[in-house]
Parts: sequence; structure tokens; C-alpha cells
Amino acid sequence: MAVVNIRRDVDDKFYRYRMPVLTTKIEGKGNGIKTVIPNMSDVARALSRPPTYTTKFFGCELGAQTTFDEKNDRYIVNGAHDANRLRELLDVFIDKFVLCKSCKNPETELVILKVGRTEDIIRDCKACGERTGVDMRHKLTTFIVKNPPVKIKKGKGKNTGGDAAGGVGGQGTPDPTGEAETTNDGNESDDYLTKKIKAEAADLNTESTLANDEWSADTSPEAVKQRVKALEGAMANATLGGGDEDGSDDDANSPYAILGHWIEENKDDDAKARSLAIYKKAEELGIEKKHKAVTVVVQTLFTANIVSEIEKYGALLTKMVTSEKHQKALLGGVERFVGFSHPDLIAAVPKILMAFYQIDLIDEDVVTQWGTHVSKKYVDKDTSKKVRKASEPFLKWLQEADDDDDDDDE
Repeated sequence: MAVVNIRRDVDDKFYRYRMPVLTTKIEGKGNGIKTVIPNMSDVARALSRPPTYTTKFFGCELGAQTTFDEKNDRYIVNGAHDANRLRELLDVFIDKFVLCKSCKNPETELVILKVGRTEDIIRDCKACGERTGVDMRHKLTTFIVKNPPVKIKKGKGKNTGGDAAGGVGGQGTPDPTGEAETTNDGNESDDYLTKKIKAEAADLNTESTLANDEWSADTSPEAVKQRVKALEGAMANATLGGGDEDGSDDDANSPYAILGHWIEENKDDDAKARSLAIYKKAEELGIEKKHKAVTVVVQTLFTANIVSEIEKYGALLTKMVTSEKHQKALLGGVERFVGFSHPDLIAAVPKILMAFYQIDLIDEDVVTQWGTHVSKKYVDKDTSKKVRKASEPFLKWLQEADDDDDDDDE
């Protein structure tokens, strides 16, 4: 499945926040013609919004009726509509109802605030802490107020009505009782379970000093400024893989970004000469021993022929992969390579791992641990699951090989 940046104005293929490309299918004819959006749920999940919100937004903008069949995962806009037109409208939806107005980060939740008889919808940014309102004049706001995201009481796990929220983190609305609430993303995600456990633990300590602490976020201009600064640093870390071990990332000027773009721009059919040049460049930047440099090399060095190329660049990788931490960074680079740059190669993950294994770049324990534990360090959770699912044949082969060795020893 092809993916694009959530903010399509960001021309950076290493941008952290990505979503599937919206697809459409025209069905029927005459007055009964309609546009079905087969992957609306996947797109909405990436945006952490219910798919009904995005579909209804299209209807509002196009002046067309919409139909939701959540049970069968069908989202329909009446009439024949071009896919590119709907993608343009999706960008408008993202700008109006997803991106934080302050830091332009998509890590927001919609919160419905009720003051007297007036109801307002705000975007609560989990990155910078700002709360920014949406344009309440838009017709979609009426739909959102009438169909708020699912709310789940802590420890109960029951829906209280509304549309199911898509995406990691989901949506939430304020609880008038003051109780903490968490939202299930529909798959019992790690984030949801963690929040649920913490909420239940808080109930057991109501008499402790923690219960009297001030938990509200500091919304003073200075505090918000500090959070935005921290966010910018985090985004810099995300441009070319996991965070820098020494915290020296500085967006496009970081040594890792420089190395990545240098590798892409300096091609050479001579693998040995290119390997030497890459290592010298990493040395020049002072990152030849950093594990994150390994992630960048994997992302930018290989092409669709990665399986045959691994042995060619084995000497370079052996020189750079010197610890368990480096091995994990290598596997993280594989996740980003097949998850973002070459999703068509996900099925080839077992061959890729085998190629690394055969030149002694990954240990059995490390790759087994990696293959059985989903992580959001290098890619989003869904992509992480897909890559690890694809690796199962290789992991099974490793297990069977170990079993055979044990039998031989006996």
C-alpha cells in the first residue's frame, strides 16, 4: 500500500507522520452512481479520527449525501468523484480538524467543551500542549457534536456511544465527573492498555500525596514555548530514523541527515569504492560508530535489489555494526526501508533477514526478540506489525534450526 506524508506540503520522505494514499472506486450508474472509499478506515486510523468524520467532511464540501456501513467497513459519497479531488479535500480536513494550529503537528485529539448551552470543539495537542479551536461555522462540527468519539471509563472497557475512533490514541471528550478517561483504538493497543493500567493504579492511591499534586498542564506562554522547542528537537530526531544517542540532531543540518542525503546523491557501481567513501563520510561527520548511522545507511544505501546488495556491502556493514544496539538499529532501518520506501518488498523480509544473518550481522537472540515485540521506535505500530508478521518464516526457520542442533547434541 502506497503511503504519503500526512502533511503533503512537507517534502521529506523521512517525515515521521504518514498515511495510506486515499483510494476510490466508482460503483453504479445513472442516478445511483456512487464513490466508495475502500481504505477510509486505514486513512482515518493514521489521522486518529473516526472514518465517519472524514467521509462526512467530503459530503459537506461536495454537497453530496454520505453513507456509513461501519460493520462492513464501507464509506460512500454519492456521485462520481475523482480520487485526486478527494485527496485535496482530505488535505483541507487535515488542516482544519487534525493539525495543531500552533505547531502543525498531527498528534491532536478533538475535545468537545460545553459551556452553558454552547459547545465548542478544540484540538488538544499532545506534542506542544496548545489547545486550539476549530471553525465552528463548518457543517461538520454539528456532526461531530452529535456523534462524539467513543468514551471508555477507566477499568470498565465499555463504550458510551458515538463513532469508533480510528488510529493510535483515538479521541476523547471531557468527563464532567472529573474522572480520567481513556479511549480504546479498537485493537487493545499498548498505549490504551498502559493508560488503563495507570488509571486503575491511581484509584488504589487516592489517599497518597500524589492525589493532591497539581496535574494540570502549564499553559503559560513560556511553558508552551518550551514544549514547542522540545517538539522541534523530537521532529529532528525522527527525520532519518530513531533518536540520536548524543542528542545532537538538528533537523536537516544533523550529521545523520547530511549522511543520508550524501549517500543518495553519490551513486557508484563499484560497491567496494562506494563502501569506503560512505565510511569516510561518516568518519568526517563523527558518526561512524553511532548506531543511528546504521539505520540511515540501510534506508539510503539499498535499492529494490537489497537481497543481492547486502553481500556486496557486507564489509561496510560489518565495520559499522559492532554491538547489539547497532543490530537493533540495523533492523530498525529495515523496518523503515520496507515499511516506507519499498512497501512492495515487505514479503521479502525473510530473505533480507537471511542475507544479514548469513554474513553474521544479526544474532539469533536479537532478531528473535525484535521479531516478537512490536515497537513504534522507527515506524508506526501498524507498519511494525506488518514487517514482523512478514518475518515469521525466517524466525520459524531459526527456531527449527535450534531444535535440530539440540537434537544433535543429545
